[in-house]
Amino acid sequence: MEEADFETLLARLPVSWWEIDAGSGRVRSGGGAFPDEHTAHRFLEALSAEAGGLPTARRGDGAPSSGSSRRTRFEGRTFDVTWSARAGDTPRHGSRGMAVEVGDGAPEGAGAYASFADLSPAAMFVRDASGRYVWANHAYAHLYGTTRDRMIGRHLGEFDAPDDAARFLALDDEILTGGHPLRHTLTYRRPDGSPGHATGYRFPVSWGALRCVAGTYVDVSEYVHALDGRRRAEEDLHALRDHSGLPCVRLSVDGVVDEASAAAAELLRLRRCDLVGSPADALLAETPERAALHAVWGELTGGRRRSAQSSAVLVDGDRLLRRVWVHLSAVNRTGGRDAGVWAVVTRLGLSHEPYPALTPAQVRILALLAAGYDNAGVAAALRLSRQTVDYHLARLRRLLGAATRPALVARAYVLGILSPQAWPPRSTTAAHPLSPA
Repeated sequence: MEEADFETLLARLPVSWWEIDAGSGRVRSGGGAFPDEHTAHRFLEALSAEAGGLPTARRGDGAPSSGSSRRTRFEGRTFDVTWSARAGDTPRHGSRGMAVEVGDGAPEGAGAYASFADLSPAAMFVRDASGRYVWANHAYAHLYGTTRDRMIGRHLGEFDAPDDAARFLALDDEILTGGHPLRHTLTYRRPDGSPGHATGYRFPVSWGALRCVAGTYVDVSEYVHALDGRRRAEEDLHALRDHSGLPCVRLSVDGVVDEASAAAAELLRLRRCDLVGSPADALLAETPERAALHAVWGELTGGRRRSAQSSAVLVDGDRLLRRVWVHLSAVNRTGGRDAGVWAVVTRLGLSHEPYPALTPAQVRILALLAAGYDNAGVAAALRLSRQTVDYHLARLRRLLGAATRPALVARAYVLGILSPQAWPPRSTTAAHPLSPA
């Protein structure tokens, strides 16, 4: 937490903090214990005046240590005070410290913890060695659907199932015996019978004359349920991927296959373990669609498009070519998983038959023929002369091996020059839906 955020938090709690620079005498203070700065300074003066100031604590060998604490009274209120200072200094001469208001009946050393913890959204408790609650905050009692007044003085076995209570008592004993804090995650039973999950720390504390175990936990039930929901969704997705019969792969932003369905491996005549980890470019034939796919890929991974449809010519494990139509969807980075692109084959074409490279004008002519234009209409649409159109048509018949206009259109679709999913007709490599080529 940033210092400014921490000071803002303390401004709402019954706390007074200070910092005093011994060289300049400048005093910084804050907290919500006092209504104004003048009262906070009077409190600091009272601390300095008490019994010749607040003496520096001593270690067991009598040498001065870096700090100390005590309980004090100020204008009818009781505070637990903790400070750090150089040997012989008082809070007025180079120190920093904090005072937490506590109730008169709080055990010595327990008030500061209770005052903070009572206002915390985290669930906190203190139990004695036998498992009886000596203190709990509202958030902890809320986990069990009760109030803290009903919990304090009662045994944990009255709130937890016998197996859970035995497990928690064993954990308390381990902490008291070892004298070390322990971080862990636990499950418990909610008042409605549903399982709850919490994560946090337990640690040994002195509560008055008692040696106790304190705990601070955050309820992570909703988070755990969300993770379970996500895990189930991923399992359903994998089952759908593997049993739908759809050839699909998940590609990293670098164009490497991260996941693949069984149908995709079968289509490419590869084992799935060989397909995963392969660069997608190695699966694409050198066709005009390849360059168009690269342009679409850059838009998807660059965040300029969310999805796209395109055609491609795949090279399988036997080096045979096949035309397919794919739907590409960008996937954002979530839950620690990198961003990528899902590619789903929506339609299988025939085995790919290579054809000679065509000019953009020739592709446009084929698209207009497929739309029903006669030669004069093609010439007018492209602003060409009739002779130029006749020349292109004669050349297309030779290149594609088609003797008539209907045969030219049929060959254009069979070879994948024109997209079977577009109207008006257009090239499978058109960059824009309204562009014929």
